[in-house]
Amino acid sequence: YFVPRNSRGSLPVYSDVRNGGTRYLISVRNVEGSIKALADDLLRDLSNSTSPAPTVVKVRITGSNHLMLSGLRRKQAVLDWLVRHGF
Repeated sequence: YFVPRNSRGSLPVYSDVRNGGTRYLISVRNVEGSIKALADDLLRDLSNSTSPAPTVVKVRITGSNHLMLSGLRRKQAVLDWLVRHGF
């Protein structure tokens, strides 16, 4: 998989707050290649299963090349993960 940067040089990671601030969505757009592999890697690295109250992150693939993460309120963590993996 590959996540290309947009024309301004930024990674296509966006946040969206819905339902009066109770639902926080993070979207990764324009994923090329195996989007399922990206989703699995993000879940493995960003889910905190060792804490007393583990974070439940849900992933939904929308369209053919977009990924929606819910249950995670850390857009910067997704951006840092992508940069750390060379994107």
